[in-house]
Amino acid sequence: MAATPNDATPLKPLQGGALVLLTIAVAFSTFMEVLDMTIVNVAVPHIAGSLGVSASEGTWTISSYALASAIMQPLTGWLARRFGEVKTFIGSVGLFVVFSMLCGLATSMPMLVIARLLQGAGSGPMVALSLTLLLSSYPKAKQGIALAMWAMTVVVAPIFGPILGGWLTDNFSWPWIFYINVPVGALAAVITWALLHKRETKTYKTPIDLVGLILLVVGVGCLQFMLDNGNDNDWFASTLITVLGITALVCISFLIVWELHAKHPVVDLSLFKRRNFTVGVTALSLGMMAFFGINVVFPLWLQTTLGYTATWAGLATAPVGILAFLMSPVIGANINRMDLRAVVTAAFLIFAGTSLWFSSFDSSASFATLVLPRFVMGAAIACFFIPLNQIYLAGLPGDQIASASGLANFCRTMGSSVSTAVTVTIWQHRGDFHHAILTESVSPAHTAATQYLQGLAQAGLSGSRGLGVVDQVLTREALTLAVNDVFWLCAVLFMALIPVLWFARPPFGSAGGAVGH
Repeated sequence: MAATPNDATPLKPLQGGALVLLTIAVAFSTFMEVLDMTIVNVAVPHIAGSLGVSASEGTWTISSYALASAIMQPLTGWLARRFGEVKTFIGSVGLFVVFSMLCGLATSMPMLVIARLLQGAGSGPMVALSLTLLLSSYPKAKQGIALAMWAMTVVVAPIFGPILGGWLTDNFSWPWIFYINVPVGALAAVITWALLHKRETKTYKTPIDLVGLILLVVGVGCLQFMLDNGNDNDWFASTLITVLGITALVCISFLIVWELHAKHPVVDLSLFKRRNFTVGVTALSLGMMAFFGINVVFPLWLQTTLGYTATWAGLATAPVGILAFLMSPVIGANINRMDLRAVVTAAFLIFAGTSLWFSSFDSSASFATLVLPRFVMGAAIACFFIPLNQIYLAGLPGDQIASASGLANFCRTMGSSVSTAVTVTIWQHRGDFHHAILTESVSPAHTAATQYLQGLAQAGLSGSRGLGVVDQVLTREALTLAVNDVFWLCAVLFMALIPVLWFARPPFGSAGGAVGH
């Protein structure tokens, strides 16, 4: 075991300017990593065109990053114990910066996909360790503020990703969505190392759980690949998707059994023996599934159905970050004075209410009409992420914070991936269903349809041309009804999660109980 300053006397939390500087550095590195999950989305057509591949092949730049990041997140605790939390975080940021540069320099799609894969693998432990380092550096009384700052960056980054990505791509070129990471990441790494290199945690030379590692890589890799490509391949009608699904199920099942009995597990599943951790992570993952589903389908509907550009779709989704940004510090400062179960219940009620509000919109909804519920939804975000992070970390000793945060972030990421796959599939299938139902009304027996076709004929759109216009109208309305169905289902899920919260056991105290190492 390597000797560290922690073997002597516990180090005092940082104070004043050093704490502010560390918070900014860690927040920016977290913001940058989470941002990279969505910033590429709007640039895919530009990347595909520049590298001479199809748009569907261009989406590999998204899935390869998510795949590698998902595999590395549960390994955070093991890496932190083996190399130290500070060194692991700095190494993660450094790898992220290097491979971001390689992504921007890529001249072919295989080169870009490999660079994105390595970028995701390098960045995997970054988000979880950013929370761990903040909690260990803040005084116990102010750890709520640390949670608030961390949650704010994790939530706001995906919202502003498409806007920033669109602006950089339109005004410069797509490599700049990667180059922008380099100075920010390098500065964050230098500041963090300067402030924390003397506060390194204890390291343990534990043997590598090779069986667990292989099962994790294969199982999670197959699951993520299946979720990313299932919709394009008609799910289990495809032999590839079926094989991936079976492989993922077998490997993850064996992984759970193996890790529960391994002497030095690569993923600490014993954390789920703690009631608050299990309740908090379950509510976080399923809540994220509903929240992310809304964030995926809403801009898709705006762009494919209502004719919004990527920039305007981003502007329509962005107001959700306003109240989240303003309320997070308030929630964080008062987190020890509130019943966190009640706070998260309020968040789920707001989420459910705004989801039902969205489910009432039609295709003629104005920009202002669409923006208002997004703005109100922001109040729920601050009441959702911060308390749930406090709940699942409550009572954990300091040496388990990295493992707990990494495992929780993995569950949150998988919840987002499942949500993307499921909500898009439901939207498309419900769109087909509504289109079939609406088509039944286009017949001579329905006066409104006859009058509409006559009006088109008078405008010079008769016969098949007129029917083509009608089909476009039906498709628009069918997809709008389908998106309403998705919002309604998300509202139901939010409401169903409320009873789960109340299985958590107070007091929740300071995050991590004994966060000091």
